[in-house]
Amino acid sequence: MTTNFHSHAQHSSRPPRTERVAELLRQEISSMMLIEMKDPRVRMASVSEVRLARDMKSARVMVSAVGDERERHLVVTALRHAEGYIRGQLGERLENLKTPPRLRFELDESIAYSVHISSVLRDLEPAAGDGTERSTEVAE
Repeated sequence: MTTNFHSHAQHSSRPPRTERVAELLRQEISSMMLIEMKDPRVRMASVSEVRLARDMKSARVMVSAVGDERERHLVVTALRHAEGYIRGQLGERLENLKTPPRLRFELDESIAYSVHISSVLRDLEPAAGDGTERSTEVAE
């Protein structure tokens, strides 16, 4: 019986290396933002996802931030300025990587979009006490 390495790798319970490395990058960058970086704009943000290129030479770092549009974009600007520092730290911490990937920080709009949708849905709900509200209590 011959076994093809690639077919075996697909059936393994372990995620592919790029996914494991991307998760490590997410954890390390998040930790740096929370604990080590001095810029207060960065501390109110989090890394929601890291998308690592197959060759592991570049990564898109999706950042969720609170605040208005301007404040959220300032977080991304601050992280872009700190890329050299972050890559240097990643190089020291993740010894199994030859070279830390180039990082491209982008604003993750999904949370802001979810908040916006929730707000719109809340506005569409009938006002309490106008007689159109249905009771959710179960009769005993």
